[in-house]
Amino acid sequence: MPKVTVDGQEIEVPAGATVLQACELAGKEIPRFCYHERLSIAGNCRMCLVEVSPGPPKPQASCALPAGEGQVIRTDSEMVKKAREGVMEFLLINHPLDCPICDQGGECDLQDQAVAYGRGGSRYHEHKRAVTEKNMGPLIKTTMTRCIHCTRCVRFSEEVAGVDEIGALYRGESMQITTYLEQAAKHEMSANVIDLCPVGALTSAPYAFEARPWELKKTLSIDVSDAIGANIRIDSRGREVLRALPRVNDDVNEEWISDKARFQVDGLTRRRLDKVFVRKNGKLAESSWEEAFKKIAAAKPGNSIAAVAGDMVDCETMFAAKKLLGALGSTLLEGRQTGLTYDVSNLAAVNFNTTLAGIETADAILVVGSHVRWEAPLLNTRLRKAAKAGAKIFLIGPEWETTYPATFLGSDVGLLHKLPKEAADALKGAERPAIVVGGAALGKGALHPALALAEKYKLVKDGWNGFNSLHFSAARMGGLMLGFAQAGGMADLIAAKPKVALFLGADEADFSQFGDSLKVYIGHHGDKGAHAADIILPGAAYTEKDGTFVNTEGRVQYAEKAVFAPGDAREDWTILRALADALGVDVGFDTFDQLQAAMIAEVPALGEEGLADYGALPAADKGAKAEGEIAYPIKDFYLTNPIARASTVMQQCSAELLGQGELAEAAE
Repeated sequence: MPKVTVDGQEIEVPAGATVLQACELAGKEIPRFCYHERLSIAGNCRMCLVEVSPGPPKPQASCALPAGEGQVIRTDSEMVKKAREGVMEFLLINHPLDCPICDQGGECDLQDQAVAYGRGGSRYHEHKRAVTEKNMGPLIKTTMTRCIHCTRCVRFSEEVAGVDEIGALYRGESMQITTYLEQAAKHEMSANVIDLCPVGALTSAPYAFEARPWELKKTLSIDVSDAIGANIRIDSRGREVLRALPRVNDDVNEEWISDKARFQVDGLTRRRLDKVFVRKNGKLAESSWEEAFKKIAAAKPGNSIAAVAGDMVDCETMFAAKKLLGALGSTLLEGRQTGLTYDVSNLAAVNFNTTLAGIETADAILVVGSHVRWEAPLLNTRLRKAAKAGAKIFLIGPEWETTYPATFLGSDVGLLHKLPKEAADALKGAERPAIVVGGAALGKGALHPALALAEKYKLVKDGWNGFNSLHFSAARMGGLMLGFAQAGGMADLIAAKPKVALFLGADEADFSQFGDSLKVYIGHHGDKGAHAADIILPGAAYTEKDGTFVNTEGRVQYAEKAVFAPGDAREDWTILRALADALGVDVGFDTFDQLQAAMIAEVPALGEEGLADYGALPAADKGAKAEGEIAYPIKDFYLTNPIARASTVMQQCSAELLGQGELAEAAE
């Protein structure tokens, strides 16, 4: 490891490190606009200048200069100070004085660095250059006159998202950043360029002129729009959530989130259930908690009661429902509301065992029955990294537009029984082979045939487990850990003909099959579940309660409460606790802390943040057959859950970017 001296301090740096990284290891702050840890080096803003000897007697760009043995680096010399002032002066030559009306104000790198490293005044008195605005779709607001040509957005689109949608036109003073052919940016990660932009050129269109950063309360939370469990920060003012931003977690989402995770939050204030409703004479009418509970108690469910968990429910809510049903003598619990059935006797078989970060190091990957770009956009960026590192990727299922070189083998899940030679040879010759089984394949009986392939191609070896199941519901793994699964799936619940069916935010279920049951919907949006219900008990959305979530790789994570639920809505566990009193049973907890303690006592893994240990993979059932054409469950990336369907931004994205046209109301 080379030794360098930074401002008189000698340090060792890793081989291959740049001078900028060496300075940061020494605790020195180096200003930058174009450099970003997760993007390739461009070296075009020149703000990170330092003095290096041996070397030419002039400042050098530290982001593109390798650190070498014996270098003496100065970050605070008069030459460096003057050079940075000069660079900043040039950057501001054409930059408009928009700060009072710019949405980046208060969290703008250009503002901060102009104060810290600039001259404090301009000597430029000519006309400033202006650039026309660009159309980047309904999510990204452009003010391209502010652009300083750092090219972060260009590099993100090409390198991380894998979609060549943004680039530069013209040269020199006439250079402009734009989407090709002035079309909207259409990929599922497009809005991350808003966070990357160091100036106010690319800002959030839905958030425009809503608030300043110092007005907002910031709460740590978890995204529930898919099963990846991206770490997010909820920014709220009063009782309203104004935006969601990514938090850095290299193991889960790095520092990206999908457009749906970021922009569905405006749906949290629309179509909300904030009053109790009871169906009278075929129509839902406003009611009271007492009347609703009395009607449920009058049904005298006894042990003929079932609970169906939705896709975005926290573990505490599911545990409270389990305790309520257990006190009544029922075990009719199910979380796979759309009717999926697969073997859940061993959770290691339905877990993403490689881990999200680990899949990047795989060298041969077989994806079965998953439209990864829509089901887990953040996993898709990991697969792209693996492909860039040389991994061969094969897919079984209907074709979709990948962002990396991949081979589609066909759409029949039966191909698992006889893999085409190309894929078989790749898995056989790989040091780190991996299989990813999606929900569509699990529903077609692919689990055990895929486990048989895992045994055949030695997917499990020292320090490597290449067998993965990919879920698309944030509640799935937590629900499976809590026992929310029947051997025959939803069919078992329907066959039991329960007197009362509790739907915990479950909007995708087939409610017509519960014809004779008293349907009680505990949820937060007037979506499909609420329209089918006999009784509606208004619950809290994920931003309105503390909760535990487990992502598709078995990672236990905690989300904090950001705002209060509207109107008469209550946190779901309190509704179930009150319902227990109405039904005359004891569930063993009165406070959230008691509930959480009881849950952790029953499932200790839920008490420890991090990856849960599910043990070894089970042996494959060699007699199991997988057959049939795969059909992906997600038809519209932007409208997969009740919050997204209530969001005007997501509806606009669906109409403009996917060409789905006008959207019907939630129940239609």
